[in-house]
Formats: sequence, structure tokens, C-alpha cells
Amino acid sequence: MKEVIGGWLRKRFSDPQAVILAVLLVAGFTVVVMAGEMLAPLLASIVIAYLLEGPIRKLERLGAPRLLVVVLVLVLFMVFLVVLFFALLPTMWQQMTDLLQELPAYITRGQVALMELPAHYPFVSQAQVHELMIMIRTELGGLGQHILSLSLSSLAGGITLLVYLVLVPVLVFFLLKDKERIIEWIKGYLPHQRTLLIEVWEELDQQLGNYVRGKFWEILIVAVAAYALFAVMALKYAMLLAVLVGFSVLVPYIGAAVVTVPIAVVAYFQWGLSSQFAWLMAAYAVLQALDGNVLVPLLFSEVVNLHPVAIIVAVLFFGGIWGFWGVFFAIPLATLVSAVLRAWPRHGEDGVEAEKRVLE
Repeated sequence: MKEVIGGWLRKRFSDPQAVILAVLLVAGFTVVVMAGEMLAPLLASIVIAYLLEGPIRKLERLGAPRLLVVVLVLVLFMVFLVVLFFALLPTMWQQMTDLLQELPAYITRGQVALMELPAHYPFVSQAQVHELMIMIRTELGGLGQHILSLSLSSLAGGITLLVYLVLVPVLVFFLLKDKERIIEWIKGYLPHQRTLLIEVWEELDQQLGNYVRGKFWEILIVAVAAYALFAVMALKYAMLLAVLVGFSVLVPYIGAAVVTVPIAVVAYFQWGLSSQFAWLMAAYAVLQALDGNVLVPLLFSEVVNLHPVAIIVAVLFFGGIWGFWGVFFAIPLATLVSAVLRAWPRHGEDGVEAEKRVLE
């Protein structure tokens, strides 16, 4: 066994560049895991910088100086966020208040519907219904305690948010303005033989930029389309639910399934099992199908195709380690793993072909 493991390690790590890449990857993952919360403003700034780099490059090609372009694009982006925030916040706050006021009535109606299940479906017993109701009450109690704890810590969270609102734009400005200087500074600490590092970095840089910009437009388009659908169908809390649908695309496959639950619950309590409920759910299914089969291939045409199982595993793994940022960066991180596996030095055609088949 020792000889097998030793032979595998010698074959995989015989190239010094592979050893350097492995050390950098382990060090980077360790830093993010240990200091993820402290690095949150930097991560957010990197995401925004990648988002704005696309229009900045296009304006630079027209001959405009980078400093002027960076200031212009960053100011326009911040104005867009402020307008969007103040346009959505009053409506979303009102709808959230209305939902919290109607929640006790929803719970009561849900309990009545559950109690009637054994009469309509003999395979459901009263004991099962009773256990389900106890579980729901327990979950609601835990949710209430969580909301209370959030409200008690809202002051500290508000101060942190104010710091982020000042710090993040400053970080974004310097990341965009001094991009080349920062890259050259990092290169100064890397070895001269870095062909493997450059190959992995170039692919990751391209994929990460495409992913961030694509996700921004996907969230915006899906949220607007969902709001138009819910408003036409006169569904309650249309704005609140549409925003949830928009942000659900951050979690591939799982997000769409999870956000379907509140939509179905609100529609059921508003219309019951009527034709309006059926039409809404059918239209929502069409919206999700268009997002997955038309919008995503259009926006992410340049992103490396990953198998759905690989995407779900990446979401679960990195989300469990880093929370929100792990979920958001799950696909780019899976792309990083894929890029490393493709660029890693190999010996023997059989191993190359086998690993290519695994990646495909």
C-alpha cells in the first residue's frame, strides 16, 4: 500500500509547479475558511469589481482613460443600486408586514386542512397528522426565536452594514483602478516558472467574470419576469415573492425547488385548489423552464459546462464551509477544481483519457 501511494504521489507531484499550485490552493482555502467573515467586504468588492470590469473594458476600447471610466461606471452602478433600493424597499416592507399579520390566519387554516386529511385520504392517520403539527409548531417556535435574536442584534448589524456601505465602494474603486498594479505585486511573490499557475488563473479569471456578470443579469431578468407574472395573476406579495425567485438562482436546482414552496402556499391560501392556482403554478413552471433552458445557456455560454451532480455537490460542500459566499462561489470554485484537474501534469495516456471522461 505504501508503494502504491508513494508511486501515485511521485507521479502527481514530480513537477515543481504542481507542488507550488497545490501549496497555494491549500493556503488560499485555509485563509478563507479561517477568516471568511472578516474577508466578507473584500469578497463582495471582488464580485462587484468583476461585474463592472466588462463595461469598463468596452469603454476603454473606445479610447477613454481607465481612471475616468472607473469613476463613471462605479458612480452609475451606485446610483442604480440606490434607485433600485428605494424603489423596492417600501413595497417589500409593506408586503412583509402584511404577510406577518396574516401568518396566524394562514397557520390556523393550515391546521384545519391537515386535520381534514384523514377524512379524504384514508392512508393518512390522525397520529401522523398530530406528529406533523407538533413538528410544524416546533419549527415555527424556533423561527420566532431566531427572528427575536436577529432583532436584538440588529443594532450591531446596522453598524456593520454602514461600515460595509463605506468600505466596499472604496475597495471596488481601488481594485478596478489599480488592477494591473495589484496583479504585478502578486506576481512578484510567485516563482519565475509559473506556466501552470498562469494557465489555471487565466481560465478561472475568465470563468469568474462571466459567472458574476451572468448571475447579475439572470437575477434581474428572472425577478422582473416573476413580478410581471405574479402581478398579472394578482398574486399577493408579488414583489416580495419575485425578489425571492430572483435570488433563488444563486443556488442552482435547489433554490428553484425551495422558493416554489412559499409561492404555492400563498397561492393556495389565496385561491385554494382552483383553476387560478393551477394556471399560476403552470406559468411559474414555464418561467423556471425558460430560465434553465434558454436564459442560462444564453448568459453562460462561455462558462465551462459542469454536470448537475457536480454543481449540487459543490453547492452543498462549499455552502457548508463558507455559508452564503460558499453557495455564491460554488460554481466558480467547481470550475477552479475542473481547471486544476485539466491543467495538472499527468503521465500516461490512459490516465489522461480517464480523467477527461470524468470531467465530461
